[in-house]
Amino acid sequence: MMKNAKEVLFHIAKWQREKERYIYKETGKMELSYRPSDTWLSYEQAASGAGTPIDTGTKWGQNWQYGWFSGKAVMPEEAAGKRVVLQLNFGGDGLIYVNGKLAGASDQQHPYIELTEQAAAGEAYEILAEAYAGHQDEQPVYSKAAISIVNESMYQFFIDLNVLVQLRNGLELGSLRVSEIDKGFRKLLAAIDWSVSWDELEVMALAGREIMRPLLECVNGSTVPKLFMMGQSHLDIAWLWPIEETKRKIARTFSNQLALLRAYPEYVYTQSQPYLFQMVKELYPELYEEIKSYIAAGRIIPEGGAWVEPDTNIPSGESLVRQFLYGKQFFREEFGTDSKLLWLPDVFGYSGNLPQIMKKSGVDYFASVKMYQTYENVVDPFPYNTFHWEGIDGSTVLTHLMDYGPFPNPADVSYALFQWNERIQKEDISTRLVQFGYGDGGGGANRDDLETLRRIGNLEGVPQTAITGPLDYFEDLQQRGVPDARYIGELYYPAHRGTFTSQARMKQGNRRGETALREAELWNTISYVRGKLAAYPQDELRETWKKLLLNQFHDILPGTSIPRVHEEADAQFAEIEAEASRIASDALITLTDKQEDVVSVFNSLAWERESVIELPSSWEHAETIDSKQLTIQTQGAKRFARVTIPALGSRVIGRNAGPEAEAGAQAPEVSVTATSRSLENSRIRVELNEYGEITAITTKETGTDWNNGFCNRFRMYRDQTSIFDAWEIDRRYEEAEMELPETASITVISEGPLFAAVRVERRLNQSLLTQEIYLEAGSSRVEFRTTVDWKEKNKLLKVGFDTNLHANEALHEIQFGYVKRPNHASRPHDGDRYEVNQHKWSALVEGNRYFALLNDCKYGLNVKGKQMNLTLLRAPVYPDANADIGIHQFTYALQIGHDGFIQSSVVRDAYELNTPVQIVPGAALEQETFLSCDQSNIIVDTIKRAEHSNQEWVVRLYESKGTSVNCNLAVSEDFAEVCETNMLEQPIDGEIIRTEGGIRLNFKPFEVKTIKFTSVR
Repeated sequence: MMKNAKEVLFHIAKWQREKERYIYKETGKMELSYRPSDTWLSYEQAASGAGTPIDTGTKWGQNWQYGWFSGKAVMPEEAAGKRVVLQLNFGGDGLIYVNGKLAGASDQQHPYIELTEQAAAGEAYEILAEAYAGHQDEQPVYSKAAISIVNESMYQFFIDLNVLVQLRNGLELGSLRVSEIDKGFRKLLAAIDWSVSWDELEVMALAGREIMRPLLECVNGSTVPKLFMMGQSHLDIAWLWPIEETKRKIARTFSNQLALLRAYPEYVYTQSQPYLFQMVKELYPELYEEIKSYIAAGRIIPEGGAWVEPDTNIPSGESLVRQFLYGKQFFREEFGTDSKLLWLPDVFGYSGNLPQIMKKSGVDYFASVKMYQTYENVVDPFPYNTFHWEGIDGSTVLTHLMDYGPFPNPADVSYALFQWNERIQKEDISTRLVQFGYGDGGGGANRDDLETLRRIGNLEGVPQTAITGPLDYFEDLQQRGVPDARYIGELYYPAHRGTFTSQARMKQGNRRGETALREAELWNTISYVRGKLAAYPQDELRETWKKLLLNQFHDILPGTSIPRVHEEADAQFAEIEAEASRIASDALITLTDKQEDVVSVFNSLAWERESVIELPSSWEHAETIDSKQLTIQTQGAKRFARVTIPALGSRVIGRNAGPEAEAGAQAPEVSVTATSRSLENSRIRVELNEYGEITAITTKETGTDWNNGFCNRFRMYRDQTSIFDAWEIDRRYEEAEMELPETASITVISEGPLFAAVRVERRLNQSLLTQEIYLEAGSSRVEFRTTVDWKEKNKLLKVGFDTNLHANEALHEIQFGYVKRPNHASRPHDGDRYEVNQHKWSALVEGNRYFALLNDCKYGLNVKGKQMNLTLLRAPVYPDANADIGIHQFTYALQIGHDGFIQSSVVRDAYELNTPVQIVPGAALEQETFLSCDQSNIIVDTIKRAEHSNQEWVVRLYESKGTSVNCNLAVSEDFAEVCETNMLEQPIDGEIIRTEGGIRLNFKPFEVKTIKFTSVR
């Protein structure tokens, strides 16, 4: 019988391949006209223009161009009373208007647009369609514009048949259920005659459906899992297409889904990313109004939590806060809804402090699909589907990790069986959340999906299914009982490790944008609170923030998009930095007077700091406001001075040209010396070899040697991945290290009382390196101010530091804290983490000794035993053939100490490396500290005006070293009230203790607090 079953299935497979000819009858062609467009056009603009006739088989368009196609569909006599669809194939995705209204889209998963369920002969439909020509240097071909009658009974027949075929193939072949299905198939084979006329097909389809009906009426027993089916469409805001194309993609997606919502009352559609809703609001207002009506009815669910679906490895903590702040704000103001779920289906790993940021942003649940999709990487699999995820501070969120399954996520029997049978957690769960609908480029579910779901809701042999929103799953789960499973720390994604480094300009632009926005908000807030600034630029800052958040999308910031995407993002990052710097500068000017020959040095960090600054070019000498002469060091035509600036305050210095200046201008003692082979100050000595590599680092006080081998050693590897070039770093890359034999030219460029520096010039394969190695007086930090003219293809550049510290783990800064990761491969998951991400610093710690690497824009590194290797540049060739070619400028630094990590200045020094002081002409009107904290492990990260109040301002601060602490926050300005809030600036329970001149706060390890003050002004 099994042999006979195979023969029957062979026949049925043939039917399925040929089903289109039995379902659709082409009754006429449409004549279309065509006009190209290089810009987005509204419907009115496109309809008002005239096109030229275009024949099928014609190539059209150019790279990045759009085509508008227009014509008229007239119903033929034989279509009367029938369902009629339009099939348009432009060679690219199309957005279709019928009689002036958006009707749907033409794409791979949605090939037909329904014109009417019941046609009237002679009725005409005006068609206008916009299609994308693509950007692959290959013109699309317009191939079809046809009107077809739908044999609805035959369509339903094939849905029934497909359900049973997939069910039969997904069950045990020896089961009774399979035997009964095979029996039904044999009856079908005997009854179906494909030689009948078109009109007789309907009768045959009905007869066939009657044969299958009993098989489809069988229901499950009392023990059956349940799948909560979430209709959705993952839409990459940019990836293999630019944002310009996403404008059309979201309109196509929503128009398709709205058509389904009209036709299927049980359908519920979930859409994430408020940015996409805003795009529709601005470009397609009629579409937006219909979307709003379905949201009000509970049929479209705006969820996801964040402004876009961001990368969570690289953005700062404050950036992630703003993703939630502005994302939830949009949904609340536009739709009156509150997002409770962070939905990140396609993001490459999840920060260990994300649970805290979520909880304090009013987001209770997390769902993703990515953790099990590791491509060619052989990994230690993640152990859970449903669990409590605990972050580095102890915050927990209920989490469900889903599976992609067969792409493109059709809602069919095979997909449902896969989602249950392939789950990781075989015990303690009886439900799963399952996404369905075509994604990556949008699109969403189609009619086949919804018809199938109507049949399999409780079909015997298939998990129960119900179309729901995502919160229904989590709320049901909590009622049933959540498994005891708990996972602590980051959700490290064991693939796509190259995204920490690819497209280095994205990483640098993001870091600079975040820093510039911090400065802009902080100085505007201080000026506003002190009554110097008439109006706080809230709207301008919010829009600049949103521009930054957009470019943190998970295919832009990680560097995995086509060239145009990164070119546009690079330009936007430059705009963000320029806009934020201007806003900061405008505020700083209000804090100074107009005195000449005086400058004020502003410090935005909440601790006193010393900084070497460059003096105005006309100054030969300088003094503080209390007439203390500053020590000057000259380098070429530039003069430098070292200034001590109070916490969140300023220091005024003036030009001193009097006799006392000349008298005090005797050559100061050279306290930092340099040769072509060394740098030395009062604390450390650094020795170099002919390559510019460090051969010795010695602490003078103790005689401690800090290096086990070479430090600042450049290492280049062939970087040829098996798949996903820009995404991956191959596990075996270290086996392909290249020799870099050329020695360096090393020149002393400065030594004196303040600092010493040498310049290292060297060829690295095809690329050129210029580096200034810089050491200040009294410092244990060595900076490497680096320029690389990068000319490589498929190469990976790291710089290694071989220390003599013994440790089994390294510390890596993440958002609002750090994580510990192994520096060995003792277990599979340890070995999987052979490339990890960091923010501003990483460190090895041995007792009281620590060796830290700081950086101003580098996120990837690996720590292997005693070796710390900072990843500097990559050169993937897909999807951008010229990724990172060109000149790169960046700074990294080493810092050593033996005063213990908790007492160390590593975190503060990393902030200082990334946050230069601001030098403003004129004297500061108030030099006193605006705000300071008496505990060094508390970092004041953000100062801003409250979102919805002119009288309130907000401070966000966190514990940075992983230890509980009580602290006093001194505030120079009087305040009427103070309260703690969540990250949305909504007050939370708990009283803050006021002290004379400030407040007292208690912090747990890595805790983030948001404090809101009410001004008395």
